[in-house]
Amino acid sequence: MPGIATRTNLLFPETEKVEEQLASLKLTGAPAPLKLGKSLDKFEKVDSTPLIGTEFARGVQLSELLKAPNADELIRDLAILISQRGVVFFRDQNLTIEEQKLLGTKLGELTGKPETSKLHVHPITEETSELGDEISIISSERSREYTTPRADRTKLSAANWHSDITFEPIPSDYAILKLRTLPSFNGNYTGGDTLWASGYEVYDRLSPSFAKYLETLEAVHEARFFQHIAKALGNKLREGPRGSPGNVGSHLEAVHPVIRTNPVTGWKSVFVNPNFTKRIVGVTKDESDAILKYLFDLTQLNHDLQVRFKWEKDSLAIWDNRSNYHTATFDYGKEKRVGDRVVSLGEKPYFDPTSKSRRQALGLLDD
Repeated sequence: MPGIATRTNLLFPETEKVEEQLASLKLTGAPAPLKLGKSLDKFEKVDSTPLIGTEFARGVQLSELLKAPNADELIRDLAILISQRGVVFFRDQNLTIEEQKLLGTKLGELTGKPETSKLHVHPITEETSELGDEISIISSERSREYTTPRADRTKLSAANWHSDITFEPIPSDYAILKLRTLPSFNGNYTGGDTLWASGYEVYDRLSPSFAKYLETLEAVHEARFFQHIAKALGNKLREGPRGSPGNVGSHLEAVHPVIRTNPVTGWKSVFVNPNFTKRIVGVTKDESDAILKYLFDLTQLNHDLQVRFKWEKDSLAIWDNRSNYHTATFDYGKEKRVGDRVVSLGEKPYFDPTSKSRRQALGLLDD
């Protein structure tokens, strides 16, 4: 039928070639779900909201967890907790860059990610980056070099919601961000909060028949705007491999299921985001636009499935990119906001028809 987008007329040849090469690799995670143990019970923590977010008490140091005699048990349970709660927060962290990279590696390894998935190298990371290939320096100053000035309020801030690097065939499982420099206002550190939203809950707000239809669909994720950013920064685009044999080339495009199963929890999540998801396969553009807008609206306009985190110096957040979205808040001026982010790679996204929704798994479905 005219107007219906197929994979052939939507995708770059390079994208299909990479998918063919990936077919010979083991790219799925451990069987779901994994059971949360009790090793973290001794640490004081509180859920930030009923649906998403958990914050550990001050004094809990991730560097000490990494050195504990039962470190693997602690980190595995931490990974499962993150996957269940979406994002967890820590204050006053003394974690070094190398420890941050080690933690990012272990979270995925201890929950069964493929052996070929390592830490991500972002396409615009400089080859001479001061902290190395596997650290993305999140800098307000750097972003001003290639983005519209903050004074321009013509673009809705909600348009920045995203899940990290979904333009890669092998996208992220876990991400860790630690802020070391914060904006200030009237002498106080404030501004630049980050919000997260639960993709599990977005799925649970779909009607059963619509959810079943979405489970049959795939979408194209693309980020070729990074080609222009690299050029603006005077950098060479990193063509790979970017932490996985599947993440190569300059086309920066991948196809993923619209509904994804998280291998750690076994729960279903909507897996599209405004920054990177461009088109649903197998429908007309008008239909694709309408479906994506509705899913984006569910994420952006429901504050009761979101959590907002107010950063302090050396605060740290870890989240599961497979089932959550996030966005920064640009409510500050020329002040600096700088942090270090590690992004771990997980499995090739998939949908398991036997998986459950979060509410279903927890026995929370309405009668």
